[in-house]
Amino acid sequence: MIKGAIFDLDGTLLDSMWIWDTIGEVYLRSLGIEPRENLAETFKTFTLEKAAEYFRKHYGVTQTVAEIVDGVNGMVEIFYQDTVALKKGVHEFLERLSENGVKMCVATVTDRYLVEAALERLGVRTYFSEIFTTAEVGCDKTTPQIYRTALAHLGTQKSETVVFEDAYHAMMTAKNDGFPVAAVYDKHELRQAEMEANGDYYITDYETVKL
Repeated sequence: MIKGAIFDLDGTLLDSMWIWDTIGEVYLRSLGIEPRENLAETFKTFTLEKAAEYFRKHYGVTQTVAEIVDGVNGMVEIFYQDTVALKKGVHEFLERLSENGVKMCVATVTDRYLVEAALERLGVRTYFSEIFTTAEVGCDKTTPQIYRTALAHLGTQKSETVVFEDAYHAMMTAKNDGFPVAAVYDKHELRQAEMEANGDYYITDYETVKL
């Protein structure tokens, strides 16, 4: 019986990974710098703060980490405030979990004010008792601390608390720490065979999923 649920945001609840696929290149070009690589691939496991440090070290960006983070967030905030949509069936799925007494929170690399803006606009903020961000917790999703922090907040047993993730590396971090995991399909994650093989659940459509 599932008692708790910890949801990633981008690619899991929101159809928003397309924004982050190109934002690194867009940001550098706004400074007159041409990217030398596929930054979406480079930044796959990075927090925004780590990406900012990478810009400084590898591209000679002179702004502080905080200034870079603010600059990138300023570029994407309009999408969260006005454009980004829920993935199909998410609202109804959250309602089903809520009706069954499942406690829910969000664990994400996206900054809180963007998360709040999107979830409020889309009418699902009230399903989540708290939002945890990697910036606030102080680690990325290659370590399980954000999931442990979320679990402590929910007050549920780990074995009864499912982590929902669309990124293979993040899902495996939670799985290797003992959480049951739901692998959520998103076309931007290329390791779908590994997602399906390692997930306790594999979700391609929230409208049909049964937990």
